[in-house]
Amino acid sequence: MDFQKIEKQTRIKNGILRSVTCLFLGIWGLIVLFPFYWMILTSVKSYGAYNSEYIPKFFTLSPTFENYREAFTAVPLGKYLLNTAFFTLCTTALMLVAVTLAAFAFARLQFKGKKIAFVGFLSLMMIPNELVVITNFVTITNLDMRNTFQGLIFPSVMSVFYIYLLKENFEQIPDSLYRAAKVDGTSDFKYLVKVMIPMSKPTLVTITILKVIECWNSYVWPRLITDNPSYYLVSNGIQEIRENGFGRENVPAMMAAVVVISVPLIFLFLAFRRKIMDGVSRGGTKG
Repeated sequence: MDFQKIEKQTRIKNGILRSVTCLFLGIWGLIVLFPFYWMILTSVKSYGAYNSEYIPKFFTLSPTFENYREAFTAVPLGKYLLNTAFFTLCTTALMLVAVTLAAFAFARLQFKGKKIAFVGFLSLMMIPNELVVITNFVTITNLDMRNTFQGLIFPSVMSVFYIYLLKENFEQIPDSLYRAAKVDGTSDFKYLVKVMIPMSKPTLVTITILKVIECWNSYVWPRLITDNPSYYLVSNGIQEIRENGFGRENVPAMMAAVVVISVPLIFLFLAFRRKIMDGVSRGGTKG
């Protein structure tokens, strides 16, 4: 009888705890999602309706998509999107090649000074980004690569963190597979392509998505290295949208442009969220 009573009390406590947890997560979810709701809501309000609201309204009975049309006509937003897509694809592709080769070298190849070189690589993560930006700016300027896609892409290719993440994942692959491949006469490059890359696909997908998001949101470097609108990315084009396109007071049109810019990343994350979590967990654990 006492056992049944204790079991009932435990179920009640677990139910209360679960309800409180769900309530907390629900409230936190609303707080996180509210800015996105407000952005979309503002983007479908007309300029007059928005400015006539002395007290902001959390809904609208007369939505309009005129702001989205204006987002593509007032400034070359379509060109900014194409520039950003080209920059993102090229940077991500080059980064995957460089990071994969570097991670394979640190994980499987044996050479003198490997540990020292890897420690030196990791120490680069302690250098402030501002110092790297200054060095890259001087280098790209001296090479006469300002206002070019090469100047935008090359300094953004390498990532010490992604090398570390992929190296940890490569080291989880049993050494017996590597020794067996070498006995069969398989080259290191063929072993990398045929064995290690397929087995590390979740981590590679994670790195790819994170790099795409990083490139899409890149602001400081593109702002420094180009002052030609022909090479503007969407993040830098927002400033031009605000100053030269819609004006500082046309907030609905600006929000429409931000929605257009944000939608690709939102869909990308929602489509690959499971792979991102799986890749991060595999790269962060060893054994």
